Amino acid sequence: MISKEQIFGYQPNEKYNKTIAYFSMEFAIDQSLKIYSGGLGFLAGSHMRSAFELKHPTIGIGMLWKYGYYDQFRDTDADMKPFYVEKNPSFLQDTGITFTIPVHDAPVHVKAYLLKPETFGSAPVFLLSTDIEENDEVSRSITHRLYDSNESTRIAQSMVLGIGGAMLLDVLQFPIDVYHMNEGHSLPLNFYLYAKYQSLEEVKKRVVFTTHTPELAGNESHRFDLLKEMSFFYHLQDHEVKHILGIEGDDLNYTLASLRFARKANGVSKLHGEVAREMWGHYPNICEIISITNAQNKTYWKEESLEQALETGEQEQIQLVKKGMKISLFKTVADQCGKLFDPNVLTLVWARRFAAYKRADLLMRDWDRFVKLINNADYPVQVIWAGKPYPEDQGAIDLFNQIIRSAKPLKNCAVLTGYELGLSALLKKGSDVWLNNPKMYREASGTSGMAAAMNGSINLSMPDGWVPEFAKDMENAFVIQPAADELSDTDKDKQEAAALMDKLEQVVVPMYYKDQARWTSILKTAAKEIVPQFDAGRMVEQYQQELY
Repeated sequence: MISKEQIFGYQPNEKYNKTIAYFSMEFAIDQSLKIYSGGLGFLAGSHMRSAFELKHPTIGIGMLWKYGYYDQFRDTDADMKPFYVEKNPSFLQDTGITFTIPVHDAPVHVKAYLLKPETFGSAPVFLLSTDIEENDEVSRSITHRLYDSNESTRIAQSMVLGIGGAMLLDVLQFPIDVYHMNEGHSLPLNFYLYAKYQSLEEVKKRVVFTTHTPELAGNESHRFDLLKEMSFFYHLQDHEVKHILGIEGDDLNYTLASLRFARKANGVSKLHGEVAREMWGHYPNICEIISITNAQNKTYWKEESLEQALETGEQEQIQLVKKGMKISLFKTVADQCGKLFDPNVLTLVWARRFAAYKRADLLMRDWDRFVKLINNADYPVQVIWAGKPYPEDQGAIDLFNQIIRSAKPLKNCAVLTGYELGLSALLKKGSDVWLNNPKMYREASGTSGMAAAMNGSINLSMPDGWVPEFAKDMENAFVIQPAADELSDTDKDKQEAAALMDKLEQVVVPMYYKDQARWTSILKTAAKEIVPQFDAGRMVEQYQQELY
């Protein structure tokens, strides 16, 4: 059996007196390990990297997705199209451990692989797979696609992560002090622990929970009868579950159940903590919800040459390095889109998970004004979009393709596909402005702007998620004025689109071309102030002190 020493490969720091098992459906640790979809994975990856740097006794528990999330390519018309390509990471260690969990009252075989710390500089991460010969095709498919659209498969994925992850730790005889659920996907972990300890209080002693979703509809729920049929509750009956959790009705909400199993939970920014307490606070028997703001691992994201230039503080050197970073990005633009971007031109980037509330097209809402902005010969602007829609969300895919078609005839606008860690880093390093314009109170945290600021890209953002904790307008960022809360969504979109264009036309564009000294000052201030507050090392320490 693999030992604790073999798992870690390093001696955990003695100041951390609890061993943590961190359960997450996705981890974005390295470009070559494509088991993530977006921000949740980026957060988990940075968490694992910073835990390793601090020598924190954390073990990741995740899933080995055969086809990842999906590969984002183009069809013959250059529109985006999802493809599913088998992944074969050769750098994972086969632990030789296989065990079974009950799904639909039948045994499903689960195999455990290990991502060792020295591979990418992360905490050790166990990845679970059902795609092995002992299983039939249906069981094998459980770990094929991250966030599978089939409801039963999606439920089974949570069971493999939660029950399978906890069972693996018991097979390893690895004592865990705290089970940390990163989102509610691993909820079945709690039913396994309840069966083991026969007490809700004993489960509560051991479980903490991070919630990420700031709206009720976005929190996963399923029918009790379907969950019972699939053995979701491990060895418990559904009426026992309802009694233990004090739940009435025919559906089980993953987040609400998690808040009743955990001894403590956290929202992922100060603003989200307030939203979460307001959203869930009226439900009885939920745990305390605090705020621990998300962060990113600077060691992974930073560009070393820019770091050195920032230390000198010399404007010319900073500009020279930044121009080189832009040239690197523009090679990808030329390769994908056949457009030659100019490193001397102000470059805006909108890049993140593609969801409707994030409003990728807000910049284009007033088309005439947008065209006038990008066609200004005296003060030209280049714009790049990138991001992955959910592969079954046709509305989001249609919007992505609509932006592709709108940008196609414009020589200084491009839409890039293949938005994963590698492209994300290029965009953060090669942009001058990082655009973030979600609907207010819909972004629990958002982290992309943190890594952008580390790389000399100035945030132009709505004051949502993590941003109010950092942004000081005209000092370290550009803040878009939000519309009044009482307005309709249509009026808010209209006002905020106008406010975005006002900021660009009146402040951002003129400053870039007329006052590089002030521009560089904002860039330098942002790079200085983003760390340590938004480096993931702070986040791991805060989890240790306030959650564990």
